[in-house]
Amino acid sequence: MIDSHCHLDHEPLFNNIDDVLKRSKDVGIKKLLTICTTFESFIKIKQLVEKYQIIYGTYGIHPHEAKNNKTTAKSIVNEINSNKKIIGVGETGLDFYYNHSDKSDQILSFEEHINASIDLNIPLIIHSRNAEKETLEIFKKYKNHDLKILMHCFTGSNEFAKKLLSLNAYFSASGIITFKNSVDLQDTFKFLPIENLLIETDSPFLAPVPNRGRKNEPSFIKFTAEKLAKIKDISNQELIDKTTQNFNKLFSN
Repeated sequence: MIDSHCHLDHEPLFNNIDDVLKRSKDVGIKKLLTICTTFESFIKIKQLVEKYQIIYGTYGIHPHEAKNNKTTAKSIVNEINSNKKIIGVGETGLDFYYNHSDKSDQILSFEEHINASIDLNIPLIIHSRNAEKETLEIFKKYKNHDLKILMHCFTGSNEFAKKLLSLNAYFSASGIITFKNSVDLQDTFKFLPIENLLIETDSPFLAPVPNRGRKNEPSFIKFTAEKLAKIKDISNQELIDKTTQNFNKLFSN
């Protein structure tokens, strides 16, 4: 089992990492991908991937931080090329729900990340909220490139999912699929091919039922996996095997 998206640089995870990793291994997690959101977070991520064999990382700037953490494709490429266990670009994308950064700053940052991903030939970890149209418009600009797209914590519409599938995108299910009010999202994941699915915690955020309301951690991924297996009408083991294979295929480079 692989947690394809967590934030181990955040508390309470970072200062309790040995206990967090023990509980992760106890539920069968073989790899954790800890996701970068700011320049500051990358400092901790480099420490984690160097010290722990099970942990891999990404480099990128979250759309919320695009205004105050400006980056370029060249700097992203240089950072990733300097760190063998940094295997993805992001978390990048667009968030027009909170608008913590100006729309123009988010779009510029997103395109720099895309260009870096193309240069490196590694996956883009995408955050998209209230920005389906704009996200697709940007992807159209790169239609001649074989983008490796991972839609993290996917909560988009069924129509958005269909258009992303035409780009051979991957979709990661978070604890949100366990929430009672996520019926439409569950239907979308029922429709999506198992070959395009991953699982994640987004810890320390979005703890799944039955731990909703608590600080999330990677070991809680077992509840998301169990729920997705029910949605796909397959065994837990088959779900774990398929999502693990999908992760390793996407990040094989």
